[in-house]
Parts: sequence; structure tokens; C-alpha cells
Amino acid sequence: MRKIMMVSVMGLSVLFGAGAGVYAGANLEEIKAYLNNDIKVKVNGQTVQLLDEQGSVVTPITYDGSTYLPARAIASALNVAVDYDAASNSVLFGEKVDGVPINAVQTLSRAIKDPGLTKYKNKDYQEVIRDTINNGYNFTLKPQKKYQTLYLQAAALGSDVQLKVEDDNGRLLKQDTITAADGLKTIEVNVSGQEEVTVFYKYENNQGLNGIFIPLTISYYK
Repeated sequence: MRKIMMVSVMGLSVLFGAGAGVYAGANLEEIKAYLNNDIKVKVNGQTVQLLDEQGSVVTPITYDGSTYLPARAIASALNVAVDYDAASNSVLFGEKVDGVPINAVQTLSRAIKDPGLTKYKNKDYQEVIRDTINNGYNFTLKPQKKYQTLYLQAAALGSDVQLKVEDDNGRLLKQDTITAADGLKTIEVNVSGQEEVTVFYKYENNQGLNGIFIPLTISYYK
């Protein structure tokens, strides 16, 4: 899924916890609405409880014959990423239009910037995870519930690499094998609703002849 939806953030303070000072000069109109505790929400036939980001129960609002549901709570119930773009004053559901490189939103302790180690097939990727020492290791990525999909680029240096991605509860999100013949392979992972995920990999260690190469500048979230 490579789509984006936008809705106005007018009246959606429940989503992002905006303080009173935020509303000064904002294009807001006061209305009389009602909290509607009778409304039930079902997803695929199962009743769900709408919760805000802090885990507190939120209630639908009825106004002028229509019922309005809190965007963040609905996104969470449907397992769809939600984010706020201040520049356009919009709430974003699903994938972003433009990819966001991993190294633009997170600093990884194992990232390498040495020009002698950041090249793959004569192209310099500037910042990478490159491992030819450990036959198995892992690292954590932090999408922070803002993104729908992770596009991880990875190459096998020598022997095949077994790669898997798990959420913070150990649930498998993706598993794949990367061969040297694949070149840079795109591993697509649904990370909607995930605060962080862990990438595990392993390969046959052969005195530095095998390994894994992950360019962080072209691995990205959407």
C-alpha cells in the first residue's frame, strides 16, 4: 500500500494533546457537541475500545446529526500509521508521499561512515551497517508509530544472509533470505503501530569474506 490521506486537524486536539496556547489565532469555530457513549466501534466484527496515545479511553462526539471519531484511536484500531505534518496542518494516514531515510530520524550506534567501508559495487552510500565479523547480530529501528512501511535495503557479502524483523513483543513481522546474486534487495515490512522493531540477521562466518551491507541513506520509512 503506497497511499496517503490527509484531513484537517481542526478540532482534533484529542489526537496530539495540543495545549491552549496552540489555538491562539487558529482557524477554529466553537460548536456545541455531545460525547456519545452509546457508539460502539467494531473492526472485522470485533468490538474495539478506542484509546488515545496514553492508553486512556476516548469517546466519539456527535454533532449536528453526525458522529465524529478520534483519528488516532481509529488509526490504531485499523493498524494504520498516523502522523501530523505541521507545515501543511494535516493529519497523515498510511504511507507518506516521500520516503524518510532511516538515518534522518535515528542515530544508530553501529552505523559506519568510514568511506573505506561504505561502498558497495563502487557506489558510496555514506552511512551503512556493515558486518563481516559477527555471524549473527541485531539492531533496533524506531519508527515511533509514525510510518506505515519500512523499506530496508540489504545486500549479502558472500554467503546467504538470513534476515528477520520482529516487533517489541517478539512477533515476527518479516523473514527473508538475501543472496549475493540479489544485489541490494528491498525488504518491505509493515511497521504500522510499531514504536520500535528489531532486525536480526545471521550468515556463515568465513574470516571476513561473508557479511551483510545495509545502506541507511536509502533504507527508508513511508
